[in-house]
Amino acid sequence: MTLETIVYHAVVVIFLEFFAWGLLTTPMLTVLHQTFPQHTFLMNGLIQGVKGLLSFLSAPLIGALSDVWGRKSFLLLTVFFTCAPIPLMKISPWWYFAVISMSGVFAVTFSVIFAYVADITQEHERSTAYGLVSATFAASLVTSPAIGAYLSQAYGDTLVVVLATAVALLDVCFILVAVPESLPEKMRPASWGAPISWEQADPFASLCKVGQDSTVLLICITVFLSYLPEAGQYSSFFLYLRQVIGFTSETVAAFIAVVGILSILAQTVVLGVLMRSIGNKNTILLGLGFQILQLAWYGFGSQPWMMWAAGAVAAMSSITFPAISAIVSRNADPDQQGVVQGMITGIRGLCNGLGPALYGFVFYLFHVELRDMDSASTIIPGPPFLFGACSVLLSLLVALFIPEHSGLSLRPAGYKKHSNGAQSQGHSPQAASMEGKEPLLEDSSV
Repeated sequence: MTLETIVYHAVVVIFLEFFAWGLLTTPMLTVLHQTFPQHTFLMNGLIQGVKGLLSFLSAPLIGALSDVWGRKSFLLLTVFFTCAPIPLMKISPWWYFAVISMSGVFAVTFSVIFAYVADITQEHERSTAYGLVSATFAASLVTSPAIGAYLSQAYGDTLVVVLATAVALLDVCFILVAVPESLPEKMRPASWGAPISWEQADPFASLCKVGQDSTVLLICITVFLSYLPEAGQYSSFFLYLRQVIGFTSETVAAFIAVVGILSILAQTVVLGVLMRSIGNKNTILLGLGFQILQLAWYGFGSQPWMMWAAGAVAAMSSITFPAISAIVSRNADPDQQGVVQGMITGIRGLCNGLGPALYGFVFYLFHVELRDMDSASTIIPGPPFLFGACSVLLSLLVALFIPEHSGLSLRPAGYKKHSNGAQSQGHSPQAASMEGKEPLLEDSSV
């Protein structure tokens, strides 16, 4: 079987979830501004920040539970609750934003999906498989914002919300009916009553555990410093394009589509070539370099063509997290995939809490507000993006010290494998292997 056939189920689940959210891009911008006409950036940062912090708290627990009870049930849980706010957009905007915030508890679909992919792929296939899943995320956003913008203009926002709800329900039904369990039976405990140590599920214990292995520490610092500005960017960038740069709804949709297509190429063709030719670590460094250039261009750019050029660079920077996730996955034990990916997703969840709030505060500090666009700085049109570029520069310096080959020690103290088997399998990462990776966005932060 081809790799695409093997990861088919994971690809479909990710595509449908983010296609549903992509449809809501234009209606969500409108509802957000109507609901919070003053300090829109700040309120957007608060909503996404609460969601991100809840994701940080829950990701290790969900990852650990999926290691014990299997991936399918937790795929169902995460997709259902991540998409639960969608129909509320037209029913009650206030409830919609409140439920979005609370849905962060289950907004860790990527964590479970990456563990799912690790279960069903050979070690040498994993980097490409992760890139395929991340590219699917970008592919889901190629057409859905444009479709949503067109339907919203032609038929109103209600039809778009109904269509997005239907796509989300289709995703849930697909998981129920078509997605097989990926975790081998011998990797699971004999009964559902098997205990899970609190240390596995405690997000703060995970952060403390980070420092026990120097390679894990370097990787996590790299993820934090590079994803913090990316999380803030994705929480506010479409608002920024539309309300500050002056893009129309159709232009925003076209921008997302073009960047999405370029990201697909970057995370499939380019990523594979780079991983084979220059290695995992150098791929990470190159991606971080593109991210610095992209954020600096966004920060100083004031013309639409500058945003388009920086968007092309942003697509190339999307190779970073697939490369980081692979290095983590390949160096973790087979029965620890969920915990490992849950830990990285937890770091990203923390960034998704802090990043949007940080960007919203900096926008407010520099008087870049939707209701008073003329007061924005003419020297630095996008101050938060420059702060982000400095953060990624620090991330690049840290990543220089990540060893190309190293085993990761992530298992909690006193942890014992289940007696019925969780020994390593042929398709699982070796305990002292090499490479890594992780996806590009937070679940439904679009």
